[in-house]
Amino acid sequence: MQTRSRSGIFKPRVLLSLNTETTPSISPLPKSHLTALTDPNWKIAMSNEYEALLANNTWELVPRPKDAPIIRCMWLFKHKFKYKARLVVNGKSQTVGIDCDETFSPVVKPTTIRTVLSLAVSKSWSIHQLDVKNAFLHGHLKETVYMFQLSGFVSSTQPKYVCKLHRSLYGLKQAPRACYHRFATYLSKCGFKSSICDTSLFVYKKGDQMAYLLLYVDDIILTASSDALLNQILQSLSSEFKMTDLGPLHHFLGITVQKHNRGLFLSQTNYAADILSWAAMSNCKPVSTPAEVGSKLSATDGLPFSDGSLYRSLSGALQYITITRSDISYAVQQICLFMHAPREPHFQLLKRILRYIKGTLSQGLVISPSPSTKLTAYSDADWGGCPDSRRSTSGYCVYMDANLISWSLKRQPTVSQSSAEAEYRGVANTTTEVSWIRNLLLELYVPITHATIIYCDNVSAVYLMENPVQHQRTKHVEFDIHFVREKVRLGAIKVLHVPTD
Repeated sequence: MQTRSRSGIFKPRVLLSLNTETTPSISPLPKSHLTALTDPNWKIAMSNEYEALLANNTWELVPRPKDAPIIRCMWLFKHKFKYKARLVVNGKSQTVGIDCDETFSPVVKPTTIRTVLSLAVSKSWSIHQLDVKNAFLHGHLKETVYMFQLSGFVSSTQPKYVCKLHRSLYGLKQAPRACYHRFATYLSKCGFKSSICDTSLFVYKKGDQMAYLLLYVDDIILTASSDALLNQILQSLSSEFKMTDLGPLHHFLGITVQKHNRGLFLSQTNYAADILSWAAMSNCKPVSTPAEVGSKLSATDGLPFSDGSLYRSLSGALQYITITRSDISYAVQQICLFMHAPREPHFQLLKRILRYIKGTLSQGLVISPSPSTKLTAYSDADWGGCPDSRRSTSGYCVYMDANLISWSLKRQPTVSQSSAEAEYRGVANTTTEVSWIRNLLLELYVPITHATIIYCDNVSAVYLMENPVQHQRTKHVEFDIHFVREKVRLGAIKVLHVPTD
């Protein structure tokens, strides 16, 4: 069976239900839970996981209640550097309002990561990465959840009892939420404050001592103004959670981080190579651009693509690469428009992106030290670019001095009647992002006192933003778009013209 990893690629795994006899064999993984129980290596791995669950007071055995849903569990086996077995529950059988409630768990935004890394590099702070062992086992459950006992580990004295869960387990719908709540609660006791702009960012400030902590499920990035404060925080976290200090930041979320004289270099070379290998294009011929200039995709061109699942999986994997590769953002945005019904021309563009990545595997994002936190943004729009709906596509990129920290491409929700309107909407999207980043920097105790410059290549759009008079061409534009004028009047942003070339 195949499962999707956090990064988006489908990778082979074996999920063995303890109520089934056999599952597909993927060497060197066991064919069934019975095989695992008889193999010494896998038996030790399963026993270690089981003992860790008991030591964490994950459940208690109780008589099986009447009319209460009982969820099943299974083992996930993995053999990478060592034999590893993990207990996973079948969360699909849970019902919202009965045995689960809140299920959403926030994760740190890529823009927040790049912003914090840019500040840390500029201030010459140490950056460490941490890994939380069995992260989901730290969350406390508010709901009443019952689970069958583990086959092979059934209590000899109470074989008909079921497990009443006290802690979250992998697979539970509310597990990420419970895990996040436990971490956030403890961090607040340590003096950290959760950011309003990004709830997965925690900021510590006491006098001239500062620290930033980024949380992404069980992966943590920690940077502090002094090594003494960093070690103090590490000791505090280790006393509460089973945690491993992996040392200076070098690899997280599939992103390789290399330190050099110019700062940090972020790349996803190994991840991109895995995608090429999985798509059987490791030896393909490279191309110099991710898409042809002026090419437009239509939802009706060409024959339907035979394998929609493959198209969607590769598109999702390419979306993840855009965390460090802004150069493919437009092409990836185009292929993602047709995930519901891909056609042959759409898949040809997807393969062209892969061929471009083949020739640019070593490219990535450079984060260099900077004495300034000045924000500069560029906005552009492709008026009426969609051949089907005639809607425009707008995009922006935001720099903190010389470091690129944010970018986006998105199709506009309505049809624009002029290029000025399309550009106006594009600047509105850019202003929204810039305002959010300014608020984020304020929470990081790096306030920006001067106006943020936004460059736009449409003179009419620039004039509309500076002139408060309602023109005939903007009478139909929604009022929420006009907040750009308010920002210009307050001096938070300043929109300037830049030549298209």
